[in-house]
Amino acid sequence: MQRARLLYLLTEDWYFVGHRLPVARAARDSGYEVHVVTRVKEDGGAIAAEGFQLHPIDWRRGSVNPLHLAAIIRKVHQLYAEVKPDLLHHIGLQAAVVGSLASFGTACPQINSFVGLGHVFSSNSLQALMARPLLRPVLPYLLNRRQSLVMVENADDKKFLAAMGIDAKQIVILAGTGVDPDRFKVLPEPDAPITVAFVGRLIEDKGLRQLIAAFDLLAKRSRPIRLLLAGRPDPANPSSISPGEIAEWRSKTGVSFLGYVADVPSVWAHAHIAVLPSRREGLPISLLEAASCGRPLVATDVPGCREIARHEVNALLVPLDDAGALADAIERLARDELLRHQFGAASREIAVTEFASTTVNRKMIALYDSMTSGMRPDGVQ
Repeated sequence: MQRARLLYLLTEDWYFVGHRLPVARAARDSGYEVHVVTRVKEDGGAIAAEGFQLHPIDWRRGSVNPLHLAAIIRKVHQLYAEVKPDLLHHIGLQAAVVGSLASFGTACPQINSFVGLGHVFSSNSLQALMARPLLRPVLPYLLNRRQSLVMVENADDKKFLAAMGIDAKQIVILAGTGVDPDRFKVLPEPDAPITVAFVGRLIEDKGLRQLIAAFDLLAKRSRPIRLLLAGRPDPANPSSISPGEIAEWRSKTGVSFLGYVADVPSVWAHAHIAVLPSRREGLPISLLEAASCGRPLVATDVPGCREIARHEVNALLVPLDDAGALADAIERLARDELLRHQFGAASREIAVTEFASTTVNRKMIALYDSMTSGMRPDGVQ
């Protein structure tokens, strides 16, 4: 009996390895033949080593050149015709648009995953402001199709897309790809000084400028707090932090840049508090992983962040773009060891009971099975 063919379409190989590998493995182990269509830059070998069939494409994420986009759509359409998948899973806004256009004329069921709403809907950059009016009428046309589901990671994003005209009955919620509690084990607090860590791409949409401003305020208050920044810029994202600004931050006393860190638990082993002052998220993996390691969280009170960071339970939530409130929250946790331990224990409990990757992957495979069998799921919570 031929195995069902599952095809993932996304813009970057590193994102697939960092965020989708566990569920793809679960699909493979459940009997699916897994294909991955993406730009191959650094992690193609890791994808192929899993036994997945890799199809490299020359995709420039963030490009708005219509000729380039047309060429990518033609290439993806050609790959769909060659592979003949039984299920398409488009990951991210750009993949959802390109994949939906490329799949016109086919009867293949598809899932369009929104990993948050992306730069276009979270930023006020000129590029984002120009793109929004174009996408608002296009997305309902592309996504309100038979045998098509839209997947989001939180209820706020579902409401946002439904208000845009996407049929709410076609939108399901699944909490990201979860976290592995065995890899991200509870870690004891490190020694002083109190250390705050950020893990993620070095882009303005993650609130890094507010974080640095908060760190400066804490320094003026003579609070001996260290800041670890783990990640790297993302030049394809218009809000990527420039090398010059990073060099300026690096010169500050108490700020340490770690660059890309593959062993993320090692970051939380050296940090007392996890922070993410983002503008908007789907479900932030960095906070999930920190929570699983038993860390208290400080985050902005925005969609996505508040899914895992719950105010006065395991986290302190602060208003968006408020460096003063961010500094106050960090200082409160820095001063209160008992509260850090209380929040840390609650973080671990939430991560394990609600977001364990085994649970999330099982729900995803059940969704795949229902789609390939022609059934219509009512929604995944």
